[in-house]
Amino acid sequence: MSTPANPGHSTTDGVRLSEVVSALSSALDITEGQTAGHSVRTCLIGMRIAEVIGLDAGARSALFYALLLKDLGCSSNAARLCHLFGADDFTLKRIHRLTDWTDPGSAAKYAYRLALPGRGPLARAWHTVMLGTRQKGSGREMVQTRCERGADIAQLLGLDPATSASIRALDEHWNGAGLPLGLSGEAIPLLSRIAGLAQTVEVFHAAMGLDAATAVARDRSGTWFDPALVRAFESTVGDTAFWGTLDATDQLDQVSDLEPADRVVLADLTRLDQVARAFALVIDAKSPFTARHSEGVAAIAVGLGQQMGLGPDDQRTLHRAGLLHDIGKLGVSNTILDKPGRLTEAEMAEMRKHPAYSFEIINRVVEFRGFAGLAAAHHEWLDGTGYHLGLAGRDLDPLARVLAVADIAEALTAERPYRDALPRDQVLQIMRKQAGPAICPAAFEALVTTSAAWKPLPALAVGGAQRQLAPVGRAG
Repeated sequence: MSTPANPGHSTTDGVRLSEVVSALSSALDITEGQTAGHSVRTCLIGMRIAEVIGLDAGARSALFYALLLKDLGCSSNAARLCHLFGADDFTLKRIHRLTDWTDPGSAAKYAYRLALPGRGPLARAWHTVMLGTRQKGSGREMVQTRCERGADIAQLLGLDPATSASIRALDEHWNGAGLPLGLSGEAIPLLSRIAGLAQTVEVFHAAMGLDAATAVARDRSGTWFDPALVRAFESTVGDTAFWGTLDATDQLDQVSDLEPADRVVLADLTRLDQVARAFALVIDAKSPFTARHSEGVAAIAVGLGQQMGLGPDDQRTLHRAGLLHDIGKLGVSNTILDKPGRLTEAEMAEMRKHPAYSFEIINRVVEFRGFAGLAAAHHEWLDGTGYHLGLAGRDLDPLARVLAVADIAEALTAERPYRDALPRDQVLQIMRKQAGPAICPAAFEALVTTSAAWKPLPALAVGGAQRQLAPVGRAG
């Protein structure tokens, strides 16, 4: 497989936004440790509940996007979860969704079971006690960050304010024991109540079947969930045709049909750019060491493209590819992304999978397929020693070469868990040795020429970790 010689560029002014975000929602599922299609299936369930209660078209439109994008803020707590539990964030998140964390006993069992994997029972027990005594309030802070960030990103997409409001209150419970604000009853937005119920039903349905999902909804009626909504959900249980659709691996075709016909949201070129930027924010929140990486790579790539005389269409393609090139890192555990020391061979093998994940996710979006291969080639080198495909020379088109240079340059100027940020002169010195055999000489010279105005966005400052200078190959 080679990168496209001429990455596609959409000229449409009317693609359905739902088709774009539902395809990209698979990235959110991965980050939450859920099975593929979780967000789409949650949307099917939530919209069915909305139909039962007779929700009007305007509210259904806002709910539709809230269900698909409820996890926009999900990456913001991954690093902290790993740090607190010393464990894989995907496992922590997946099992957390199946745990009644409002019950102290269940919460303690969760912590003991998952904290410090590989350590002995005494160490895990002591760590569980420490979490319970020294980390009070951590859960509230993480949920608040997650919900606020998700709501803010939804606003960036220009969606109905009710969509943002429902994402912000997603984890509130009917009895007031939810997070982060402890809202109760009808003080919780109706759309949040529907989304909260729908996502729990989907998780238990996917893991244990419809009977288990129904039992959990009934058991938590009046505590977690609005009793009236639970009754609405229960009225759908006998519809075997509906629940049978949830067993399919992908329901993208069905989910678009659920958007109210008279409220269809269209995305022109500018809005598609906003979608790319919104998901770049999700990507960069996965690790504090890459807090502005995607935006920085996109900015540098466009600057190089301008210096090299590339036209507006190619610059737009570079910008979008730069924003989304690392979307596959949402599928890499923070135990690897934030590791302060050198990665093991197994860990490096996992890291090297992320460009393939990026291709798979981006390629799901019809409007973005033209640059999926380009975005996934950001670690390919001219001599064929890069990854994930080992492409070389003639297989790498000019835009892929530019993106690779931009990725390395931004990464080296930012702090990483294994080294400090490097000054620009040192970055150019390191990269100069690779110009020709590994990276594109023309793109590198453009970087040198424009270095005076080259201003990559800074990553968040993180200190206290042991550092070592890593090879350029792990830079991005």
